[in-house]
Amino acid sequence: MAEAQATVALNIGSQRISMGVFEPSKNGGLILKKYDSSSILADPAAEMARLPQIRVAVSELAEKLKIGKQKLRYAISGQSVFTRFIKLPPIEDDNIEQLVAFEAQQHVPFPIDEVIWDWQLLESGSGEKEVALVAIKGDALNDMNDVVLEAGLGTAEVDASPMALYNALRYNYPELEETTLLIDIGAKTCNLIYLEGNRMFTRSVAVGGASITTAIAKEYGVSFSEAESQKCSNGMVALNTAHTSQLDEPTAALATVIRNALSKLPAEIARTTNYFRSQHGGSAPKLVLLAGGGSNLPHLADFFQEKLRLPVEFFNPLKRVSVGKGVDVDQVAAQAHQLGELVGLALRGIGKASLEIDLVPDVVSRERDIERRKPKLIGAAALLLLGLGAWAGFNVWKNSRMGAEQEDLQAKVDGLEQFSRPLKGVAKREERFDALSAQLVNAQQARVLWVDILDDLAHHFTSDTVWLVDFDPVVGYMPNAGGESAVDVAQSVIVSDFAQASYGSSALNKIKVAAPAPVKGKGKRPSAQEPATPMVNAIRIKGFWRGNAGFRDVFKLIDRLRVDSQYFDVQATEKLGMSLPTELSEGSYAAPFEVTLMLKEPIPAPTEGRSTR
Repeated sequence: MAEAQATVALNIGSQRISMGVFEPSKNGGLILKKYDSSSILADPAAEMARLPQIRVAVSELAEKLKIGKQKLRYAISGQSVFTRFIKLPPIEDDNIEQLVAFEAQQHVPFPIDEVIWDWQLLESGSGEKEVALVAIKGDALNDMNDVVLEAGLGTAEVDASPMALYNALRYNYPELEETTLLIDIGAKTCNLIYLEGNRMFTRSVAVGGASITTAIAKEYGVSFSEAESQKCSNGMVALNTAHTSQLDEPTAALATVIRNALSKLPAEIARTTNYFRSQHGGSAPKLVLLAGGGSNLPHLADFFQEKLRLPVEFFNPLKRVSVGKGVDVDQVAAQAHQLGELVGLALRGIGKASLEIDLVPDVVSRERDIERRKPKLIGAAALLLLGLGAWAGFNVWKNSRMGAEQEDLQAKVDGLEQFSRPLKGVAKREERFDALSAQLVNAQQARVLWVDILDDLAHHFTSDTVWLVDFDPVVGYMPNAGGESAVDVAQSVIVSDFAQASYGSSALNKIKVAAPAPVKGKGKRPSAQEPATPMVNAIRIKGFWRGNAGFRDVFKLIDRLRVDSQYFDVQATEKLGMSLPTELSEGSYAAPFEVTLMLKEPIPAPTEGRSTR
């Protein structure tokens, strides 16, 4: 695990993920104690798989370097951020923050509440105030931060790759006096970073290693991964005819494709240099430094030297950084020009970064807010504890004082107990009488309930063209009975041969209803459980209609039930359980119909032994 004062730096590029552990040296510099990197495929067609690949790569690097659950500083690629350099009118320093917030709303091409942004005041040789504004879509940053958190790590700060590179450049090359251009060629973008004294300017160009790979894949009709392999193993940049004539034909053809893919970059560099000079008062660069994984292509430095007519060198961000014993020196030497972001992030840890942009994910913002409020919360908690202590002391004193009074009251209560016992007996008898009276009331209501239901039905079904011939209570009527019809599922309470049954015999169906499941640890054993009482929840009525349009009268009568019936819930059955022909059969006086009406409140079904006749 890293030391307590160590800085863990993570660079999340489009294709390369690198991690390093830095410690401060005794002279105030940096020591690279641990380092490793991993690659993912920057195939534009596999963009959805990028975040899972990053999470795996970060987890593997953290495990390999034995980072543990430590907060780290990480940088995100330049293509993900929006950068602007804004000149401010001459105002007091106290008002700069408000003015920058206003300018951010004008320059950021998204609603300001959907982005996370930060700014820093820059030094300007002209005396004007200038700020660097960096913004990123909030969802994109939070998704990236979730990947870091899922890898078991925390977040200390989030920087943008161009800003971290600028810090590394300024720290390692303090002797530079003339304007210098750092070209960082990544997988999807090329970051152009201008350094002139204490001033800086940066712009991202959408040309990178993936553009070259895509051109190879298109030229040879191969997959992106195969083109990437060919570029890394056999690729180089063609310089001129004399150079390609010395190569075999396949290698020369591949080198030419790579050169053509890079041809747009010098023009973008020239355009950016002109903008830097005209709009920001800068000077043309006198030196070019190459960085990033894309600069590994053979003869790339010669290509830029030919096109830009400037001396070109490889950037060395470890120029003033020591390398610890546990680091693979050969690996670091081969990849030194790709460690700029890590060094720039590590400089934040020792307070030697010239530019400090901090893009704060939502979860980190909440954590910092809690940390800021923690002293106030601790003070409030202390006051609360003091208050509780004082209240507890007061209660102790109050309880001791009330002890004697309580004894006096208890004596009075004991004297009143002789009157409370008879009253409790009277209350219990009253409870028994209430229960008995409730049973009598329910019984009386049950005697007339079916008569009331019939009266309600007769009151609403009064017509010269419609008459009823059958009234059948049913159990288990389900309007939404799936594949079966609601009528088939329902069980009639009355036996089918009721009209032919002899007087005194049972007219009730034996309806089986499943017993409720026993509660674990309570009630009877399952074998001793009594079945639940079946409940009548609907009435099936049958009748006839006559006349030319008597079936419409049936609907009118049902509508009357819907409006003010006391017992029937017609709203729930208006589209269910109905058989109603709309025409008379030839030679018929009347047409039969059948309707099943839901009850508003289910009624216990009559049990066998209680005749319904």
